[in-house]
Amino acid sequence: MTRTPFILRNPSVLIVLAGLAVFTVAVTLLSQAYGTGAVPTSMVKVLGKTLCLALAAVAMDLVWGYLGILSLGQMAFFALGGYMIGQWLMYARTEGIVAAQLAQGPIPATAQELQDAVTNQIFGVVGASELPLVWSFAHSLTLQLILVLAVPGLLALVFGWLAFRSRVNGVYLSILTQAMTLALALWLFQNDSGFRGNNGLSGLQNLPGLDHVDQATLSVWFLWASAAALALFYALAAWLVSGKFGSVVRAIRDDETRVRFLGYPVEGFKLVVFTLAAMITAVAGALYYPQAGIINPAEMMPIASIYLAVWVAIGGRGRLYGAVIGAVVVSLLSSWFTGGRAPSIHLPGYVVNWVDWWQVALGLSFVLVTLYAPKGIAGVFDLFSRRGDRA
Repeated sequence: MTRTPFILRNPSVLIVLAGLAVFTVAVTLLSQAYGTGAVPTSMVKVLGKTLCLALAAVAMDLVWGYLGILSLGQMAFFALGGYMIGQWLMYARTEGIVAAQLAQGPIPATAQELQDAVTNQIFGVVGASELPLVWSFAHSLTLQLILVLAVPGLLALVFGWLAFRSRVNGVYLSILTQAMTLALALWLFQNDSGFRGNNGLSGLQNLPGLDHVDQATLSVWFLWASAAALALFYALAAWLVSGKFGSVVRAIRDDETRVRFLGYPVEGFKLVVFTLAAMITAVAGALYYPQAGIINPAEMMPIASIYLAVWVAIGGRGRLYGAVIGAVVVSLLSSWFTGGRAPSIHLPGYVVNWVDWWQVALGLSFVLVTLYAPKGIAGVFDLFSRRGDRA
């Protein structure tokens, strides 16, 4: 017998990928760079960043929805991915600017003089005069791309190994992931961390060597890259949870003790999923922050990871397409409400401004979904699916 291809055994994957392709083509044709201009560049950037957040939500769903670990540290990996690519973006662009300035002098600058000038330009704001050790590979795009995966992956591997081998579970593990994130954020806030402290990394929207390309075009390119990354890792995650590996992971979520009794290496399965999710989240961050243009330690405070969990819960955890739906819907609504575009509600003696009340509404939505619709938005699709089966 011939084995049915994975994509045919999982039609939801094909639907998501097709919808993503249609969405990407539509935005491209409506963009200012390649189409009618109906969608402004700022909105294209918002949509590109939303796809990155959807990718982070898919990784969160792997850890929480399938493995059963409520990790409140996923956005630490997201920010680390942004920092790793941000180092090259900031160094390479500053090097180009400084080299052009020094070239106007009567005597050509040496390599050391160029590096000193770049260091002073980047770290003068925090009073540093030497290039920090953590910037040793900032000159190389290839090495920094490797670090995008290696640094968050190694952090997740070490943290997960220590936590899982100690059999820390439930709320205690959630607290540990939150503590890890907070500790990392507080360290990055320090000027001597090597990452410019509270100033963070800026000017990331300007790609070195592409000064001749306008932001309208770059925003579409990043949209394509974000859509491609989401499609690739969504398919990878769906393949991972659809086979025997996924069955074991779900069994660990439902009854870890029984799975351990059956002889499965529970810690190994946990470590693989936790580390893979960290690396996927880091890729999302590496694509997100060049579109945002700036990153600072506030991006990885624990509240950001809580937001990520809320998106997955509202979309429907344990369903990868639910994580995508939740992230896209809540992220776009957040941009609309907090951007001042939502009309205020005038009540007797009080005006409800959504800029102030959006987080309250989001919190209430999370509580209501948890109590009355635990399957989230994805539960609606399940309902239609069951009706289709009875028809």
